[in-house]
Amino acid sequence: MHFCSFSVKPSPLTPDPLLDRLDSLIADFANFMWGPLLLVLLVFGGLFFTIYCRFTPFLYFKHGFDILLGKYDKEDDPGDISHFQALSSALASTVGMGNISGVAIAIHMGGPGALFWMWVSAILGMSTKFFTCTLAVLYRGRDDQGRVQGGPMYVIETALGARFKPLAIIFSVAGLVGCLPMFQANQLTQTIREEIFVPLGLFSATPALGNVVVGVIIAGVVAGVIFGGIKRIGLVASRLVPFMVVLYLIAGVLVILKNFAEIPGVFGLIFHDAFTGQAVLGGAVGQVIRTGVRRAAFSNEAGLGTEAMAHGAAKTKEPVREGLVAMTGPFIDTIVVCSITAFVILISGAWEISGLNGVTMTTTAFTHELGSLGKGILLVCILIFSVTTMFSQSYYGTKCAGYLFGTKWKRSYKYFYIIAAVFGATVSLGIVINLIDGMYAVMAFPTMISTLILAPRVMAEARRYFSTL
Repeated sequence: MHFCSFSVKPSPLTPDPLLDRLDSLIADFANFMWGPLLLVLLVFGGLFFTIYCRFTPFLYFKHGFDILLGKYDKEDDPGDISHFQALSSALASTVGMGNISGVAIAIHMGGPGALFWMWVSAILGMSTKFFTCTLAVLYRGRDDQGRVQGGPMYVIETALGARFKPLAIIFSVAGLVGCLPMFQANQLTQTIREEIFVPLGLFSATPALGNVVVGVIIAGVVAGVIFGGIKRIGLVASRLVPFMVVLYLIAGVLVILKNFAEIPGVFGLIFHDAFTGQAVLGGAVGQVIRTGVRRAAFSNEAGLGTEAMAHGAAKTKEPVREGLVAMTGPFIDTIVVCSITAFVILISGAWEISGLNGVTMTTTAFTHELGSLGKGILLVCILIFSVTTMFSQSYYGTKCAGYLFGTKWKRSYKYFYIIAAVFGATVSLGIVINLIDGMYAVMAFPTMISTLILAPRVMAEARRYFSTL
């Protein structure tokens, strides 16, 4: 199978040759990391988990929702946040610009068929999340202040011992960069510039200054939440994320119902292109698969290890319960929300308009189908999704900083984090998305390797737990 490069390459209009070169280097790095080896690890790793668990967690999908709704919550259980807040925090990270902008990027780079491979990755990712998030609770570690912590770095050190600690360090170093808010800040800034500044004629002579202003405002909003820690993040996320998901789905469903007769044709286009690659140059099926898997990982984060840090903070004595809650994430994020975005883009024909990519393509699609109402709903969703994602991502990066340097450095990382939001608002989409993609890939290797090694322990715990039901 031939895998072609599909990263966002530097724009030929980039005036600064230094930035142009930086863009190329980062794109090459991302392409290298997202090579066949990582795709095999994520896809076949997820397939292994699905077969190895004999689909057992899927049989308890309803039980997972009962846990999520608080049926088994106990105030004296170890942890910081409820199951619902843990999932909301994880979804705040995953349900965001990856769903609105990332899907558009997937279709732009890999054609409609990329959505099929996003679905495949999401289904397999449900099993992956069950294993990674069960481990995050089963092998919680402690920071230098004795507080209980969860996440792949603690799983690796606690369960696998000192000889595997380099994997934990690699994960945490990559997490420091991969969890920065640059993509969200970039796409939110792009939206504000095109939908507010341009129509009003603001910063027309100094667009770079406009980007800085937006970046500073974003940084201020994010700072107001993230310095409150995971409890404040979980509280804010649990209130905002469900509402915004429902609002976004309503808008998407309205478009689908309006064009219901076209749905069979959309499915036909998706399935046909998934195995022919006709929508991409040269008919490269490998590129379609690679795009779908890469964007699915960016969207639902299955196998990356980030979500395990949120779920590792859940108040529970039963690791399997949090694994069951976590596996609902890829279903909500990719199967439901990403699909809605893709259907709207494909129905509207926005994906065939030259020059459209990312959030601009999605905005064009909703505006075309629902007029000013669609644009208004999408703008609100973009605003909320992007900032809630930044809230959760800050928690992940802070945990990585605490693991590497000690808890006293967590606050310093938060200052670095809000500065990165300003940086992300001012540089090209290519630099941002390739840098984050590359770091996500680095994080995936330690997460998947350790989870594969520890899979038997997850199943032993699962058999014990399910036998009690």
